[in-house]
Amino acid sequence: MSNTPTTTKVHNYSAGPCILPNEVFQQASKAVLEYEGTGLSILEMSHRSKEIVAMTENAVALVKETLGVPEGYSVLFLQGGASLQFYMSALNLLKVGGKAGYIDTGTWSNKAIKEAKRIGDVQVIASSEHKNYNYIPKGYAVPAGLDFLHYTTNNTIFGTEFFHTPKTDSLLVADMSSDIFSRPINVADHDLIYAGAQKNLGPAGVTLVIVKDSVLGKTNRDIPSMLDYQVHIKGESMFNTPPVYAIYVSMLTLEWLKKNGGVAWIDKRNQQKADLLYGEIDRNPLFAGTAEIEDRSRMNATFVLNDESQTDEFNAMLRSARISGLKGHRSVGGFRASMYNALPVESVQVLVDVMKELERTKG
Repeated sequence: MSNTPTTTKVHNYSAGPCILPNEVFQQASKAVLEYEGTGLSILEMSHRSKEIVAMTENAVALVKETLGVPEGYSVLFLQGGASLQFYMSALNLLKVGGKAGYIDTGTWSNKAIKEAKRIGDVQVIASSEHKNYNYIPKGYAVPAGLDFLHYTTNNTIFGTEFFHTPKTDSLLVADMSSDIFSRPINVADHDLIYAGAQKNLGPAGVTLVIVKDSVLGKTNRDIPSMLDYQVHIKGESMFNTPPVYAIYVSMLTLEWLKKNGGVAWIDKRNQQKADLLYGEIDRNPLFAGTAEIEDRSRMNATFVLNDESQTDEFNAMLRSARISGLKGHRSVGGFRASMYNALPVESVQVLVDVMKELERTKG
């Protein structure tokens, strides 16, 4: 089934929760009425039933296959979003009396730093705050003796993305909420990866965690059960009732990704979308990008109108073209085009055509 939007579907540029594949919506809606011939809706089934256990195991297997997760790592489906992981990751890895390093590239890394400071000593290794986070820091030195180094791979608000993996002798932690599954990654370079589902994986309500088993249980602190990765590993993501439906939709999305060619396929498609939009931003004299070119996110393109008096007319043209979710975050202003995995190339072309039309009438 094609992922091209129907005539009643808008071109969804929402930063999250965001667009998902149309065929995933079709399959997921059927499961709400009846799941796999059980006579029950998936919404009312026990998470301990053999059908839901099998579904969760399949979701875990798909994560491992899609990302090439090596042996010795556990895959968890948890709750609380990346916002809980800001605290939970530090709680499980920052030793009593130890120190953690953070690379500050925007709002979400800032929040992670704030939460980690509740646990212990935190050192900001590098920051791009002085330029309103419009670039990814480079050339910084990572000190020895850190318990872990944390970075946010993609910065949804400011439109920047890491295209290199930070080098460190300590453990490496990554918040990949907004670009996981968008391109190949080397999981083995990391000791902990976490991601809220509501960008490229599934609906809000479930959080993916990939953690190296051998790094856990070394903090010398008493961790509450619900915040202990080892407890969730032992419970196979079912220490408490999991968000069954969100996991199911995530599984369907991973099946869609696998069927079409996996991360190698989506990597090429995402590059095509980014090239198309950034090409127009750079060509069109009415617009300007806000992020440094070499660090531009492929997931979230941030740009402004050079003449703000044209904003109302541009917004009216966007509405007429059934383009939704393009308003930029207040920290940056302007516009933000979130081009997550399920957004078709055709939707990007519609946006580009509107930008060209504005140039034709106002340029």
